[in-house]
Amino acid sequence: MEHRPKFYATVAFVAGVLVCLGFKDLYPGLERRFRRRYGLKKAIADSGHLEDGHIKLEDREKLSAQDRRSSDMPEGLEACIGNTPLFKIKSLSMATGCDILAKAEFLNGAGGSPKDRVALSIINTAEEEGLLTPNTGDTIYEGTVGSTGISLATVSRARGCMPSDQSTEKSDLLLKLGAIVERVPPAPIVDPLHFVNRARTLAAEHAADLNRPGRGYFADQFENQANWQAHFEGTGPELFRQCDGKISAFVAGAGTGGTIAGVARFLKPRLPDVKIIVADPQGSGLYNRVKYGVMFDTKEKEGTRRRQQVDSIVEGIGINRVTRNFEVGKELIDDVVKVDDDQAMAMARWLVEKDGIFVGSSSAVNCVAAIKTAQKLGPGNRVATILCDSGTRHLSKFWAKVGNIGSNFDSKLEDIIGALA
Repeated sequence: MEHRPKFYATVAFVAGVLVCLGFKDLYPGLERRFRRRYGLKKAIADSGHLEDGHIKLEDREKLSAQDRRSSDMPEGLEACIGNTPLFKIKSLSMATGCDILAKAEFLNGAGGSPKDRVALSIINTAEEEGLLTPNTGDTIYEGTVGSTGISLATVSRARGCMPSDQSTEKSDLLLKLGAIVERVPPAPIVDPLHFVNRARTLAAEHAADLNRPGRGYFADQFENQANWQAHFEGTGPELFRQCDGKISAFVAGAGTGGTIAGVARFLKPRLPDVKIIVADPQGSGLYNRVKYGVMFDTKEKEGTRRRQQVDSIVEGIGINRVTRNFEVGKELIDDVVKVDDDQAMAMARWLVEKDGIFVGSSSAVNCVAAIKTAQKLGPGNRVATILCDSGTRHLSKFWAKVGNIGSNFDSKLEDIIGALA
């Protein structure tokens, strides 16, 4: 009996050690969850809305001029990512009787596209999980059609693989940003030389080479859930705030699927009646995936397929395989609009002529789908979409096909929607 207190003390000490060791292993996961939860709550709070959708009023005049200056000053380039403007496209709004709202993602401060959000989220998550360490020689590898690679190379220093049929402006810009670019021929995803598979292989080879400094990290934008989470925590709350919680439909193309999934997952619980619409270019299988649950496009029929990837001049959206990011939001998608190359080019010309908006191919596809959605919903509705990047990245391919606008060009909305009606 006299030894029992000593026994209890010993048991308590051992139990304490085991608890500490268990917490040590559990802590990184708890910390990541806390940061994500805190970040989302902060985004909602900054939007002026409470989590239940009610508006929070705040007297901004009580802040001193010095407080306002310090709170508005971004710290570093990464602080210039997100909070992009939302504006009404006047010509399309007037033509449809709906508010056609465009989120100007080409004004993101790093790589000038919505992929800035994704790149920052991927890098931050990898650092939190100990997969990347700054200033140690770690290298990021990614398969990209350009925009994600540009954003990764801007936020960090990256090495990327991209299909050889993408616009040369993108690969040239990657080189200027210090990335190493390997252009590979278009190939199906089952081919080891597919640009995504090639990037994965290079990252694995780097990681296995003990003579090379740092580690090789495969960003994996198509499957990495930091992709859709960037839009769930950023793009979605921003749209909700900028529209004052009044959105009839959100329209966006899908490549990785991160944008449509992340925004849908944020908006749907707060706006159950909002329509989530995929804008799908020709050659992509997402139309049939949404409509019929089968990833297939008619251009893939035997004897008709002309190339191994989506048969379109549109870059950045459209795909013929299922991705984890798209599947996260698939059940929240209400409809899909197919857009062909001619309609995309006609819209690109329209936007320049009528509004002075010079954007790339995926943005043109989004706008075609937005006006088709507006027609279906009827006048008085509010349709939001994404303007992804500037037309300056598409001069050698998409805009080479579109041609110069000229002073005598007078496009009509029927030129764009005629085949859709």
